[in-house]
Amino acid sequence: MWALLAMTAMGAVLAFILAVASKKFAVETNPKVELVLEALPGANCGGCGYAGCAAYAEAVALKNADPTLCAPGGAEVGLAIARILGVTVDVGKARFVALCGCQKKDVKTVAVYSGIQSCRGASLFGLGGGWLDCRYGCLGYGDCARACPFGAITMGPDRRPVVDEARCAGCRKCSVACSRNLMTASPITRHIHVRCHNRDRGAMANRMCAHACIACKKCEKVCPADAIHAPNYLAEIDYGKCIGCGKCVAVCPHQVLVNLHPAREPEPGATAGNAAPESPEPVGVGAAASPASRQGDGEP
Repeated sequence: MWALLAMTAMGAVLAFILAVASKKFAVETNPKVELVLEALPGANCGGCGYAGCAAYAEAVALKNADPTLCAPGGAEVGLAIARILGVTVDVGKARFVALCGCQKKDVKTVAVYSGIQSCRGASLFGLGGGWLDCRYGCLGYGDCARACPFGAITMGPDRRPVVDEARCAGCRKCSVACSRNLMTASPITRHIHVRCHNRDRGAMANRMCAHACIACKKCEKVCPADAIHAPNYLAEIDYGKCIGCGKCVAVCPHQVLVNLHPAREPEPGATAGNAAPESPEPVGVGAAASPASRQGDGEP
């Protein structure tokens, strides 16, 4: 009996101590953090550059981070957060798209691979390019597709990633998953792209793949804006100069340069010359909603 009473009394004392401690050491939270967190879609994709939605909500509410960095939420969520914070934002920037930098056409193989069915596993096979002759090429086992939390990437019949621009949220998880660093993100207003990552000399690259860049420099010669060069055996585009004329695409002997504009539909309000398209059908690249800059408290 006395033992029961002693335990009850001890429990009551400890409960009182915990109640006092919880109030004395309570950490006050800014109510805006919770409001911002509720406005976010909860994808926790990390596309905003923060560890998750909670970390982003705290950064927005307390550290003046850009309220339009949520790619899955897009402009709607950005505007909702701006209303919570009482600031003005610009949601007119171009969305980002995911792009695979390899066409995976006519690539020579050096072995038959029957190991782990993943790109990272296959890249460990042998030396150099693994079972592919090209050490830069897409292995085609779909690590990027499995990493995509939005189901925006599928593997085509040629085992090359095809990204649905309408579904891709630009979280860049495919970029992290790609063992060859082929998946990149680019503004959707950029239509001219280099679909090759091979930096070997022309003769060697040509031996490995019929669609490799051989640094022939024909693109350089026809570009009226001096926007494309091949400094390290691979064509590189200076998008600050590129006018999207497509002349480089027309002269590329290996079809390394591609123009995605014809496969895309202009977004509402976009001009014909610099359309920001969003294709409802997969066109071989993916779309990602990009951040819009805050005008009131200025972040990217």
